[in-house]
Amino acid sequence: MEGSFLKKIQDNYNETNYSRIEKAYYFAKVAHSGQKRQSGEDYFVHPAAVAEILVDLGLDSDTIIAALLHDVIEDTDHSAEEIDQEFGHQVVMLVNGVTKLNKLNFKSKEEEQAENLRRMFLAMSNDIRVIIIKLADRLHNMRTLSYKTEESQIRIATETLDIYAPIAARLGISGLKGELEDLCLRYLHPDDYYYIAEKVAQKKIEREGDVNNISKELYAMLDELGIKGDINGRPKHFYSIYRKLQKGKTFEQIYDLIALRIIVEDVRDCYAILGAIHTKWKPLPGRFKDYISVPKANMYQSLHTTVLTSYGSPFEIQIRTKEMHKIAEFGIAAHWKYKQGNVNGAPNTVDDNKLAWIKNVMELQNEVSDSKEYLDSLKIDLYADQVFVFTPAGDVFNLPNGSTGIDFAYSIHSQVGNKCVGIKINSRMVPIDTKLTNGDVVEVLTSNNSKGPSRDWLKFVITPSAKSKIKSFFKKEMKEENIKKGKELLEKDAKHKGYNLADLMAGNSWKDGIMQKYSATNVDEIIALVGYGEISSNQLLNRMIEFYKKEHPELVQESAIKTKQVESRKKDNGIIIKGYTGLKTRFSHCCTPLPGDKIVGYVSRSRGVTIHRADCPNCKYFEPERLVEAEWPSSVNTYFVASLDVFAEDRVGLLIDCASLITAMKIAITNISGKKESNGMASVSLSIEVENVNFLENIINKLKQIKGVVDVVRSKN
Repeated sequence: MEGSFLKKIQDNYNETNYSRIEKAYYFAKVAHSGQKRQSGEDYFVHPAAVAEILVDLGLDSDTIIAALLHDVIEDTDHSAEEIDQEFGHQVVMLVNGVTKLNKLNFKSKEEEQAENLRRMFLAMSNDIRVIIIKLADRLHNMRTLSYKTEESQIRIATETLDIYAPIAARLGISGLKGELEDLCLRYLHPDDYYYIAEKVAQKKIEREGDVNNISKELYAMLDELGIKGDINGRPKHFYSIYRKLQKGKTFEQIYDLIALRIIVEDVRDCYAILGAIHTKWKPLPGRFKDYISVPKANMYQSLHTTVLTSYGSPFEIQIRTKEMHKIAEFGIAAHWKYKQGNVNGAPNTVDDNKLAWIKNVMELQNEVSDSKEYLDSLKIDLYADQVFVFTPAGDVFNLPNGSTGIDFAYSIHSQVGNKCVGIKINSRMVPIDTKLTNGDVVEVLTSNNSKGPSRDWLKFVITPSAKSKIKSFFKKEMKEENIKKGKELLEKDAKHKGYNLADLMAGNSWKDGIMQKYSATNVDEIIALVGYGEISSNQLLNRMIEFYKKEHPELVQESAIKTKQVESRKKDNGIIIKGYTGLKTRFSHCCTPLPGDKIVGYVSRSRGVTIHRADCPNCKYFEPERLVEAEWPSSVNTYFVASLDVFAEDRVGLLIDCASLITAMKIAITNISGKKESNGMASVSLSIEVENVNFLENIINKLKQIKGVVDVVRSKN
């Protein structure tokens, strides 16, 4: 290890820095002499490995030296003064910063909680390199976690996934973040980890030929455009795949298992090659993302597109400049690469605006002194999917992003939420639905005279805990009101379905099954469940109607006869309803059927038969016995309104081009509108008069030929 490490230092640092790092290497090796890790290895293997991780990230020589010495003050007889004398003030500041970063303990109380978090953020504000060293330290510990007990493995992996991986993500160090998450997955969900590993290896073999062929075609595009660039593959991290699988996706729906990266010289080249790719291959709607125009919070910039190539499955391609690639790989660590010219002192620059959020944190330490005040002032968006907020006593609460003061109140205790009458954030009264941000100090105002939560709270709380506790209150504390509201809902919906609620409730056969399912002892408890929202009124009524029809077949038959005898006023559409004559028919507005579409009829009690497309999504909500077979007459001499959605790359003139094409075909437009989407795409909605489905298909094909159009679909509703 010694030879390879020092060789890597020699290759990446100038002679002066190499000498300093070499001196620190042997200093730490001697200082840790005789100390062993749980694996049985010499302890010095750990600081050397941490330093090597940071060399690969391109950190400066002071950071590498601090990494080699980061356990010396704490675990050996050497003092901070000695480190200062031997290696300078910058190094000892970094070592002290790492030494003071104790393990975060979210189960501790009050000021200790606040102080632990304050140390982390304060270390970041003093010098961001302290956090980067700590991340590298945690990465090597995760790499050697197999020597720990199973209990320790789960504890350390959980802490890493909750704390350190999100910090790495916020700093933009994607490689380090990805490896941390994958190692956590290996120990927290080993079966999932090895399943994903096997599937990824299999997919890699299956798609190796496709990757090579697509790469050759991309290189040909670059040559044709006169653009210099490199193309390489990027396998997706296991944890990212795991999260998508947890959301219900299959491996076949994950298009970026293996993505290709195109790295070019400047931004203009990025968009030029993107245009060539979209000209050659069809892009998938909704899969294009422009992170160059709108970078991520961690400075990441790139173009992402997923295209359907001639090689089968959709394929993701990422396009970025060399500078963007370095930031994507190394995040904030790339700052030192630029400042030092690849850590050897050559002149280079970086846009310091990209580091503005770090500067803001650095300024906080000069404005505040104690932990509580510091945390009150701290407003840094470190965690993408969660917020950390504090009680006035300093307790830390971790809530999902988008949580409100009411979510916070119920996370403390159900009674705190139930008695809440107001919320203070940072000592100021705010509306109770105000969303919380990182660092907020939240105070819940309660009153024993409170009548309890409002049903409106269910409209804005997002945590499952808050929702369940609010529902539980209404279930237990307001039973009479729930029964009253439940009856009102049931009577209204029963009348809408053409039934009398008293008739439906008179039967007994529906009650036993429902009461057993919801552990109820009487019918009032079931109605109360409807009142506070655990059971929908439609859900209960459908069950009642089902048993009612079984108990009263003669009433069902009579109803069917009356339906057949509905008076009709014949319309010119000529729709044929099989088995019936004299029924008036009308076309639905939800799916706008056209001649040539498969259609069905729905018999209503007062408006005859409504004609729907057979694939209309609303049909699944209809009572099956009211659906009848329907068909078009042999000839139809009228026009029908059809609605289309055009999806295209956003550009000037798109709406005009669509309208001009329709007008040139002498087709009447009843409505047209355009909308810019958030992903660089646009949509145009058209309503036009057509004769039949074949005529509409011809229009769709012509619209698809307009420049930039990705897809044209017929509106479902």
